[in-house]
Amino acid sequence: MDTNIEELLRQAVSAGATDLHLKVGSAPVARIGGQLSRLDGFADLGPADTQAYAESLFTPRAAVDFKETGTADFAFGRQDVGRFRVTAFRQRGSVSVVLRRVVPGSRSFTDLGLPKIVEKLASAQNGLLLVTGPSGSGKTATMASILDWINANRAASILTVEDPIEILHPDKRSVVVQREVGVDTPSAGEAIRGAMRHDTDIIMISELDEHETARAAISAAETGHLVISSMRTTDPADTVDRIISLFPEPQQKVARGQLAAQLLGIVSQRLLDGHNGGKTLACELLTNNERVQEWIIGGAEAASLLDIIKESEFFGMQTFDQSLLKLVIEKSIELPVATPHARNVHEMRAKAMAAGIQI
Repeated sequence: MDTNIEELLRQAVSAGATDLHLKVGSAPVARIGGQLSRLDGFADLGPADTQAYAESLFTPRAAVDFKETGTADFAFGRQDVGRFRVTAFRQRGSVSVVLRRVVPGSRSFTDLGLPKIVEKLASAQNGLLLVTGPSGSGKTATMASILDWINANRAASILTVEDPIEILHPDKRSVVVQREVGVDTPSAGEAIRGAMRHDTDIIMISELDEHETARAAISAAETGHLVISSMRTTDPADTVDRIISLFPEPQQKVARGQLAAQLLGIVSQRLLDGHNGGKTLACELLTNNERVQEWIIGGAEAASLLDIIKESEFFGMQTFDQSLLKLVIEKSIELPVATPHARNVHEMRAKAMAAGIQI
């Protein structure tokens, strides 16, 4: 291994890479402009190379996690290189590493393409606001944008509970404290419960993925905090079902009532190839009202929630199909890019034709 990790990252960043893949049997691979390509001037990596790269990146906690489980997720940063989210894992007996660059600073709602209703949700004094989507759908960027808007526009006490910390938030009008799970606190649930004793107004949790964290998040919302978090779910109906499933069955009826009362909204995201290159955000957006509360408490089918969203534009809601059609009409994305993500392809094509889009 002739090149150390920091020099390798400098070269990747200089080339405009958003991600860097290090695996045995291949030269380092970078994602540049959405496409994967091998970096010039590098030989194929061997087992000792990827092992050494991983060990040079590991935090103490990541080293323990990797030894015990064969995988580790953590953050790595250097002032002259930048900040990266790192995943190290074993495959076929060797070590592989994937680094995703975290661009400093937060983009505005307009820059990200978020609906105007998100600003209203971010202005709430209490409740639960969720940003959802698969990996790579921009959840981290959206939550950072929401937090930055609050930081710039409200004098509040903000706590982030992250695993790992990806984006740094210096104080603006607000006071921001950032805690990393496994470094500053033993668990997300413990940090959230502690926040209720520390004069905290707003709590951002990197992900709701287990019972303790979900219960603590809903309890914090009930006690007057604005709680912002993410989930790896596909749409609002899937998100509600996943949250309820985190609770033991005897507690699920009560959890439905608590969630119905505390949910502010759900922003479900997908990033699509834009008309002029880059990525464009499409999102399904649910805000809470009496019909939504009844749906959550009753545990009805997903299709009935979709009907509520479709009919509730007045409340700032929109389905993925409505979002996709709008992006096609605005020429932000091409129709062939939109249709694989549409629930009703025929309806979308018909509405696009009626709007003058060539099929």
